[in-house]
Amino acid sequence: MLRPALAFNLDQKDLDSGAVDLCRIALLNDYLDMRDDNDARVAKWRAQNNG
Repeated sequence: MLRPALAFNLDQKDLDSGAVDLCRIALLNDYLDMRDDNDARVAKWRAQNNG
């Protein structure tokens, strides 16, 4: 839960009040996972293609 909060600068009060719900937290977690995976794929491609 803290990973997306830190990555997107979510306020603790918004988490506590429910203004940011668990579905949104899950979506943000999925986005961060996808971004990390894409970054790793690009880095691997660049390493293989001298880019």
